[in-house]
Amino acid sequence: MQKTYTPVSAQEAVKAVKSGDRIHVHSVACTPTILLEALMERSGELSDVTIQHIHTEGPAPYAEENGKYMGTFELESFFVGGNVRKATQAGYADYIPVFLSETQRLIRDEVLPIDVAMVQISPPDQHGWVSIGTSVDCSKAAIEKAKTVIAVVNKHMPRAWGDAMMPLSDFDIFVEHDSPLIEAHMPELSDQDIAIGKNVANLIEDGATLQMGIGAIPNAVLSQLGNHKNLGVHTEMFSDGLLPLVEQGIVNGANKTLDQGKIVASFLMGSKDLYNFVDDNPGVLMQDVHYTNSVHIIKQNPKVTAINSAIQVDITGQVCADSIGTKFYSGVGGQIDFMRGASFSEGGKPILAIPSVTKKGMSKIAPMLCEGGGVVTTRANMHWLVTEFGAVNLYGKTLQKRARDIISIAHPDHQESLDKAAFDRFGSHYHFIKSKKELEIRKN
Repeated sequence: MQKTYTPVSAQEAVKAVKSGDRIHVHSVACTPTILLEALMERSGELSDVTIQHIHTEGPAPYAEENGKYMGTFELESFFVGGNVRKATQAGYADYIPVFLSETQRLIRDEVLPIDVAMVQISPPDQHGWVSIGTSVDCSKAAIEKAKTVIAVVNKHMPRAWGDAMMPLSDFDIFVEHDSPLIEAHMPELSDQDIAIGKNVANLIEDGATLQMGIGAIPNAVLSQLGNHKNLGVHTEMFSDGLLPLVEQGIVNGANKTLDQGKIVASFLMGSKDLYNFVDDNPGVLMQDVHYTNSVHIIKQNPKVTAINSAIQVDITGQVCADSIGTKFYSGVGGQIDFMRGASFSEGGKPILAIPSVTKKGMSKIAPMLCEGGGVVTTRANMHWLVTEFGAVNLYGKTLQKRARDIISIAHPDHQESLDKAAFDRFGSHYHFIKSKKELEIRKN
């Protein structure tokens, strides 16, 4: 096993890239910015270079929204992050719709053959092993399949366990550059966030296995779990909101069937405290998305409670989570992986949690999805829908009963117009069902 290496400059390292190559870039906080900067310096001598990644943090100069590098660098992302959103919406970059679980399959099956992988790693230990740290996702697959792997050796990269650990011999070219990982800090929770968090927390049972993401709603949910017991975590990612629950012993993984006592994730985004928590921590397994997002794996843990969000939901339960009309905003991600996994788990609960309105006061619950809006979670995949006004279970409900229940947790300012739209769509039988339900409520 290779235990030593000879580092070169970033400029020397990126000479490995040739015109026509496909490059995979390490994800999220692991974005190898120094290599991307050096690559941009070669823009005048390269052409037809395709760059792919899930989502990255920091500058993305290869995806300028004015098409500056068109013909030189072409971005094909698996998830439209904020740093490439305008370029993608303008048509200067593109998006590959794919379940997060299958991003690695596109690479391993060579549907997308990788010429060069650009990643960050921890310094090698005495045995010649390194860690790819806080983003294993599909980047491990890229390292395995790429013809050339360029690694930035960074002392700030956490030595994460699980699939993140790899032998130094899997990497070809090394650049030493110590730069703190990009951080994201928890936003202040609004009253609306807290109300949603409470409604979701009421659905979470002791002993549940949680999946959640980053942002206000996941953090609001986690903030309401102080009286729960024996929670586990099997998720694609987590952030700082989980740390207090670990410190209090609430998250201990005691009831998990797989990886008992361990927190399982595939990538992280958060503060330095989060990265320090993961560093050399055998209680956290950073795994390939082939494992974390596999429905077969997810369903084996008990009471899997998957908490996801969306851009828009219609009154039949269709969920748009990746676009605003025809403008792509994010991606499919792992929503369906976990919605399906939770639905097959014994006692599992797939939950879709959204604010009832946008920041501009527009209802996120609509008679129909916006024209061009894509369906990420279908009607048939929907179980629990939660807003700040309550929670409803749509599983096994007819279209008309779903409409009635969904409208009941819409913002009061929009319920009348939604109710009229439902009547126009379904006819008088819709009001018969609604009246029947109201009579039942009065009786009880």
